[in-house]
Amino acid sequence: MTRHIEIRKNTYLDSVSLMSMSTKANAVEGVTQALLGMATPMNKEVLANVGVDDPAVDDARPSDLMIVIDASDDTIEAAIEAVNDILARKDKGAAAAHEVRYRTLDGAFSEAPDTNLVLISVNGAFAAREARKALNAGKSVMIFSDNVPVEDELSLKRLAHEKALIVMGPDCGTAIINGTGLAFANAVRRGSIGIVGASGTGSQEVSVRIHDFGGGVSQLIGTGGRDLSTEIGGISMIDGIRALDADPETSVIVIVSKPPAEDVAEKVLAVAGEASKPVFVTFLGSDRTESGYDNVTMVTAGTKPLAIAAVVASGIDESTLDKHPLNIPLVEEVRAKLAPEQKYVRGLFCGGTLCDESMFATLAKYDNVYSNIQKDPARRIGATDPSREHTFLDMGDDDFTNGRPHPMIDPSLRLQRIVEEAKDPSVGVIAMDFVLGFGSHADPVGVTIPAITEAKAIAAERGHHLEILGYVLGTDLDTPALADQVAQLEAAGVTIASSSTNLGLLAREFVAKGDN
Repeated sequence: MTRHIEIRKNTYLDSVSLMSMSTKANAVEGVTQALLGMATPMNKEVLANVGVDDPAVDDARPSDLMIVIDASDDTIEAAIEAVNDILARKDKGAAAAHEVRYRTLDGAFSEAPDTNLVLISVNGAFAAREARKALNAGKSVMIFSDNVPVEDELSLKRLAHEKALIVMGPDCGTAIINGTGLAFANAVRRGSIGIVGASGTGSQEVSVRIHDFGGGVSQLIGTGGRDLSTEIGGISMIDGIRALDADPETSVIVIVSKPPAEDVAEKVLAVAGEASKPVFVTFLGSDRTESGYDNVTMVTAGTKPLAIAAVVASGIDESTLDKHPLNIPLVEEVRAKLAPEQKYVRGLFCGGTLCDESMFATLAKYDNVYSNIQKDPARRIGATDPSREHTFLDMGDDDFTNGRPHPMIDPSLRLQRIVEEAKDPSVGVIAMDFVLGFGSHADPVGVTIPAITEAKAIAAERGHHLEILGYVLGTDLDTPALADQVAQLEAAGVTIASSSTNLGLLAREFVAKGDN
């Protein structure tokens, strides 16, 4: 194995571009690992954690681009050339598309004064400064950057509200504005259902299920995961609800969120109750069944029934919907394949809300469920901790992504974990999601199949069947298309779930023994 380290002085690339290029670099034949990042202290720490110790990295400045490539001895030269070509193609592509680059937001605003939305994807330490410039220039903002202090978020959202603008984020992973997907988004048909979500992959799943059931999306407004915390008070969620209520293209409003603060939930529901349109709400993990408002319906069973309710309210006949019920005969078939000691589920997820939904389904049956996003501190584990009993990991959480691309772009950490989980003889099921669409890996299934094959082989060597259970979040309009990715998984012996909730239900029932 050979390691190539290169520092390009004063070469700035934004985080979205770097994530996309890292995905392509890691897909180069012969590459074991490729890391592309700005030389910030956090990124240097990430390199140190994976064993990169080099004076050139130590001396690099935050304005420098770091390139680290690990490849086999006989492929390293070709790998370096391929990565250089990826970097060069970005510049050539920009020139071919006549893309105009500006060194400052002020320059961009001067040359393109009619723009009304700015996407911020710089290091979190600088994101608030740039977002404030945009708001003061009369532009709404989507902040893709994470690690933005909560005090800055509150200040920015108050400023946006005063100016009748909106801040989506920080750490806002998805939006669809006037049919255009931003950050991570799926290709869905236009329609009359508006979504406002404090949950990235949760909002994506709702949009995908709406498309699957024949409906369409008018707008998808992300808020960032902290918006419904007590500190922020749901400012962007409330402004988003009011914007959708005023939108003539929207006839139904959908709200989806990870568990909100109770006082903020009441405030959000009160604003939803003032809307002139039907509103459907899912607070994931909440068992609240009544909203207290005639036009607001609480949906407690997850994002799939939330999408069904919205689609029906938009005018589609419920009797025509294929709701993909749980496959009970399949449960009995898989149970019969598992040995008595194979009694645990290991969930490895790219999407935080998808992890939540699957974990909640499992928690309804078992209490020994551990996770890096568990609300119960006694059942919480860290990113580097070994799995325990039933374990569900959100590998897109900050603990996993600090200084690294999101796993929807670079799934290398998950690939390693799949193989490690297979070595535990008590594991019966490995459950995982595959997220398609704009911003995601070009072939998330294809890049994972070798790890799946290796995991199954490890279990088979000790005489065990290992059930691999997958959920593909995507549509027929995505690239790659949903059907193509599902076909690859099925050919590799993977069982397909129809939703993240069904994934959790199937997984928990597969490992159930006679006493539960």
